[in-house]
Amino acid sequence: MLNKPESKKLFSLLTFLSTLTRWKTCFLATSFFLLSLQSCNNTTESNNTPQTERKNLECVAPAKPGGGFDLTCRLAANSLQKSNLIEQPMQVNYLPGGIGAVAYNNIVGTRPEDSNVIVAASTGSALNLAQGKFGEYDETAVRWLAALGADYGVVVVKADSPWQNLDDLMQALKENPDRVVFGASGSIGSQDWMKAALLAKAAGIDPKQMRFVAYEGGGEALISVLGGQTGVCPCDLSEMKGQIESGNYRILAVLADERVTGEFSEYPTAKEQGYDVTWAVWRGYYVPPNIPETEYQWWVDTMTKLVETPEFNQELTERGLFPYTKIGSEYENLVKEQVKEFRTLAQEVGLSK
Repeated sequence: MLNKPESKKLFSLLTFLSTLTRWKTCFLATSFFLLSLQSCNNTTESNNTPQTERKNLECVAPAKPGGGFDLTCRLAANSLQKSNLIEQPMQVNYLPGGIGAVAYNNIVGTRPEDSNVIVAASTGSALNLAQGKFGEYDETAVRWLAALGADYGVVVVKADSPWQNLDDLMQALKENPDRVVFGASGSIGSQDWMKAALLAKAAGIDPKQMRFVAYEGGGEALISVLGGQTGVCPCDLSEMKGQIESGNYRILAVLADERVTGEFSEYPTAKEQGYDVTWAVWRGYYVPPNIPETEYQWWVDTMTKLVETPEFNQELTERGLFPYTKIGSEYENLVKEQVKEFRTLAQEVGLSK
């Protein structure tokens, strides 16, 4: 038995140990709370990484250098960096083949979750999808991101061509279609082929009678005109930026509803010259199908900010493009609607039943 003083000492010791245990438990709980709070803060910071810290961004041009897809990638890459929306340069890589089919299948099949890549697209992409030229994949296989500019079809010949205006060319087509060789980006049924087909129809010629040479990009097509392998390029107005100054080419007509403004304002439309032929071209981008919604939204937000910057508008002007903004769901709806329209157009020119 413990005497009274010893019992008192034991009681005091037990009380101290109990208090110490409670303090330890409280300390551990507080520490755990603080660590959890720090973890939440770290997660929040990770999910809100400044846009400029994004790395390894890439734009794929589905053709060789020098054509419209190259121009479209450069538009995004240059203006994103100049406007400080990204810090590190966006790489531009080329994946030619099948007039966009190789790139489309590559992105869907091998990079479906890559949030760092965008791919250049155009009205021609929608046209090829309408004709099933991208294989097993249709217009629903990717996420359509944004159209950031518009272009127009243009009829171009060599500077010393005997055709001085559009009517000269159309009369030559009527007299003998074999005399006129079109050279442009894409195979039969492509966007540029469609421009030539519409010109032939306007001249009263069955598009199936046209002579057409296909190239991988507009740059190659323009070189073929210069070299005499072909006589006419139904290419895009933006591709003529810097070409007219060389003195090597002549623009016969712009395929717009009315004259464009700026440096190309002196060139008449086909409509002005009595031929109701128009072809508008949007320049845009798509992303892989399975990227997280947060990543898709980051791209949408970034492109929305981009088009408001002076750096972007300067790039747009320098590349001969005209303002045309469709972002996110608005752009996706546009593409799907155009694919439907192009399926009908393909039937009219005899490409499908």
